[in-house]
Amino acid sequence: MDIGFIGLGVMGQPMALNLARAGTPLLVWNRSSDRATPLRAVGAKIAADPAQLFAQTRIVILMLYDAAAIDAVLGRGSPAFRQNVAGHVLVQMGTPAPGYSKQLETDIRSCGGAYVEAPVSGSLKPAETGQLVAMLAGEPEYVDEIRPLMGPMCRQAFVCGAVPNALLMKIAINSFLIPLVTALAETFHFADRHELDVQQLLAVLDAGPMASNVSRVKGAKLAARDFAVQAAITDVLKNARLTTAAAREMGIASPLLDVCDALYSEAVAQGHGQSDMAAVIRAIEARTDSAMRDGIKRFTGGCLCGALRYEADGEPLNAGHCYCTDCQKVSGSGFIPFMGFPASALRFHGASRPFVSKAANGGTATRNFCPVCNSLVFGGVVGESDSFTIYVGSLDDKSLFRPKIAIFARSRPHWAILPPGVAVFEAMPPTG
Repeated sequence: MDIGFIGLGVMGQPMALNLARAGTPLLVWNRSSDRATPLRAVGAKIAADPAQLFAQTRIVILMLYDAAAIDAVLGRGSPAFRQNVAGHVLVQMGTPAPGYSKQLETDIRSCGGAYVEAPVSGSLKPAETGQLVAMLAGEPEYVDEIRPLMGPMCRQAFVCGAVPNALLMKIAINSFLIPLVTALAETFHFADRHELDVQQLLAVLDAGPMASNVSRVKGAKLAARDFAVQAAITDVLKNARLTTAAAREMGIASPLLDVCDALYSEAVAQGHGQSDMAAVIRAIEARTDSAMRDGIKRFTGGCLCGALRYEADGEPLNAGHCYCTDCQKVSGSGFIPFMGFPASALRFHGASRPFVSKAANGGTATRNFCPVCNSLVFGGVVGESDSFTIYVGSLDDKSLFRPKIAIFARSRPHWAILPPGVAVFEAMPPTG
């Protein structure tokens, strides 16, 4: 009987090609039919739709982008789901959230099917050469059954136990891989701005203890400014967010991934989402270039998830600590460090969620949060205010903050710091 393979994207197509070239009888389907054409040339059959594929196969490999794509193909939430999965072994090789995968296993088994997690570590080149590394999880009898299928696609496969342990292992690997490539991009940026020979940099790296396949492949791309996709920035950002979400579920700190999340978000916002992950160097370059452009000081920042960003040009109107009780509550601390800018100096990117409350000075205060991650980013009414407050915690480079004033000092808890040398005001400073 044919083996089903659904999802012929950047990774899925070379993986399926390796299976077909190894003599595996394949029936494939992809939403964009042109991606299936090379498979026909090596003997695979092409299904008209997922329903035909499920009807003619028992083992079905899924290499799809995310949970929504998996649900759509399986018909999850509709009567077709039971028909598609009953009597089938579903081999899920993508990287959705672990919690999603665990629930999907439960739903498939309740309909009479079996489920194996089989995410892979590696990008386009290892996929093309059959050098991926697979991590398997599921019921042992089905893991054993599908393990030989990994041979043409992967140089090694590791059994990780029950679902979702394979995905958790993949996410743990990503928590090393993503900062590794990001650090390599920062290294090349540093070398470039110091006018070092990047080919010599490559040679030094390759001769030292940090040399690896990753440093060789991504280093060569960075040296050549070759950002043809092997692992797209959008995919890396998705995986970074899966990793930070899994960390937060367990109360685990993820400081390096948090920085990577911001940088890859900026790269997407700059239009590099479909470039290789090595193109994160462009986000790093943009931070350098925006810090001082045309002799104008520039501040950049945004929320935790990167959905809400801003730039502010020029020196702030004011900068300091606010000790009012509202700022204490919203920050969960004894004060909020802030900087004020005229509206003309600021540009915001992304939607914000405003919260309006009575201000300590008797008026109203509008604080703006990211609607995705709930980070507090700025104060003011977009399109109306003449000036805005930027909360320093949202700055990319917090070393640029130079406090000059302390306001509402009358509310300062005794343990809250007072910056040395600042002008102290019991309430708001006088105007005029």
